[in-house]
Amino acid sequence: MSRKAMVRPGGRSARVQASVHAAIHELESEIGREALTVPLVAARAGVTPSTIYRRWGDLQELLSDVAVERLRPDTAPQDKGTLKSDLESWAEQFLEEMAAPVGRAYIRDALLGSPDSTNAGQCSTYAAEQITLILNRATTRGEPTPNVETILDHVVAPIMYRILFRPDGLDPTYAHHLVTDLLAAPE
Repeated sequence: MSRKAMVRPGGRSARVQASVHAAIHELESEIGREALTVPLVAARAGVTPSTIYRRWGDLQELLSDVAVERLRPDTAPQDKGTLKSDLESWAEQFLEEMAAPVGRAYIRDALLGSPDSTNAGQCSTYAAEQITLILNRATTRGEPTPNVETILDHVVAPIMYRILFRPDGLDPTYAHHLVTDLLAAPE
């Protein structure tokens, strides 16, 4: 069983997580990411280093946990009136946020600090939830829709690949092109 599976939601556990996450953000802005250590984070958060080691294992796992929380969308996708417009708007925003230097750092942290890919899976779940909202709106409007996995494979996956391996040409036009190709493909 992983450490995270044993953590109880709410109560002291939630307060510890919130204070440790806040400490990471404060220290990153004050001293820079490279200077972060578990003892510094623990002191700022008002917990012992052993609390951090017991819950997160090491600094990289802690940074991964913080990254996953930061990658969680704050709002529902915009309703632009059509499936195509909704997907284009969402894909454009997704690309912009993930391709930004801070987004790239969070992606790297989410992947590096989660050997079992739990955190990467959570990030994928966030995208799938956003896409599901878009598809539900389109279905309510009577529009035909692809399934979530198809959108993940044809829009999200190429964006993530390009962010990680070929960051040239990442602009709103690229995101719109992916959506257009997806919706034009025969089923």
